[in-house]
Amino acid sequence: MHLQYAALCFRVHRKKPQILLITSRGTGRWVVPKGWPMDGKSPGRTAEQEAWEEAGVKGEMQKTCMGTFTYDKWIDENSSLPCIVELYPLEVSNLSEDFPEKEERRRKWFSPKKAASLVCEPELAALIESFDPSKLT
Repeated sequence: MHLQYAALCFRVHRKKPQILLITSRGTGRWVVPKGWPMDGKSPGRTAEQEAWEEAGVKGEMQKTCMGTFTYDKWIDENSSLPCIVELYPLEVSNLSEDFPEKEERRRKWFSPKKAASLVCEPELAALIESFDPSKLT
């Protein structure tokens, strides 16, 4: 298994949590920002960096992993890498219009229930659907 770190980007809008999903570059499916470990950065800081590069997000990153999910990262049409991903909540305070992967991805806010129905990974869907920002420390 290969380790990655991801950000669950959220905001509370009209007293209800919303989840920001982005499209993947290859297939255009809905995903959370994630990436490989970075030298000199903690898992949470890595997830925060990925959220900036892939979604233009700035905000407050939680230091505690809220859970893990697995998926297969396709390298080409014939080979994939099995990955385990640690998920870190990030409360969004700013969405930039200009960010590194802006031309390659779309982003959109969803209710947790809708976001959970759009992601392909069942473990990620369960983490999103059960997410409660009021329980964060």
